[in-house]
Amino acid sequence: MTRYESAVDVAALDAIDVHVHIEIDQHGHRSIPDELNEAASKYFRADGPRPDLDSVADYYRERRTAAVVFTVDSTTNLDHTPISNDEIIDGCIRHSDILIPFASVDPNRADAVDEAKRLIERGVRGFKFHPTVQGFSPDDERFFPLYEVLQAAGMIALFHTGQTGIGAGMRGGYGFELALSNPMLLDTVAAHFPDLQIIMAHPSVPWQDEALSVATHKHNTWIDLSGWSPKYFPAELVRYANRMLKDRVLFGSDFPLLTPDRWRDDADKVELFRSDEIRAGIMRDNAARLLGLA
Repeated sequence: MTRYESAVDVAALDAIDVHVHIEIDQHGHRSIPDELNEAASKYFRADGPRPDLDSVADYYRERRTAAVVFTVDSTTNLDHTPISNDEIIDGCIRHSDILIPFASVDPNRADAVDEAKRLIERGVRGFKFHPTVQGFSPDDERFFPLYEVLQAAGMIALFHTGQTGIGAGMRGGYGFELALSNPMLLDTVAAHFPDLQIIMAHPSVPWQDEALSVATHKHNTWIDLSGWSPKYFPAELVRYANRMLKDRVLFGSDFPLLTPDRWRDDADKVELFRSDEIRAGIMRDNAARLLGLA
């Protein structure tokens, strides 16, 4: 199978969005069961369309913004067939000027390590994990062989942290456990795998202080700002993003549930960035460095 090779021209970009979900494939299959999708839309008040990968590429190309795209493989916990990683990679090959593929492998799968190795050979730049939805504790040593493979290959590991809209309002939260997405669990991963670059996705409500603590102590960790409008960012996150963590904070939207247009408009309204230099770093340059594009 063809390997992905990036053709992204960073100098031509205005931004890099490191958190973009592909929620529907070319056959109409969704990444999560319909009832979860409906509940998430209600939680985020996002009833808009779920564009396919080609439409996502067109959307981001119009905005001069590169996008890291992925799905979430929750095969064992949801008993739901995920969107194909290979289909996402193939789409990124078609749109290599604007899309960057991350893969997702359910850590609970017996073949997780072998599947990760196969996807690495296809040229993915990182892997997306959602501990709450996938039903695993990131600090469990059972998953260390998977992290070892990612570290050895120079992959990036992006973990959902904090509250999630998936399952919100449903009976028992659909059985999902929020505690699995406490960023402090990633401190163990960062300590044991010091060369594995780890992105803690989203403002980690209600554990923002924990995420900031991990990021200031473990310099192989990063924070992306996706999933929440900047209007609602905790004050400490804003302060750290503009000072001691300004080189390891990344722009992310959580598209399609939160669009980059809304995120950027709200960031301007609250004057999120204290200088043009910090803005350029968070919006583009930090991600370019992490992704090996600069």
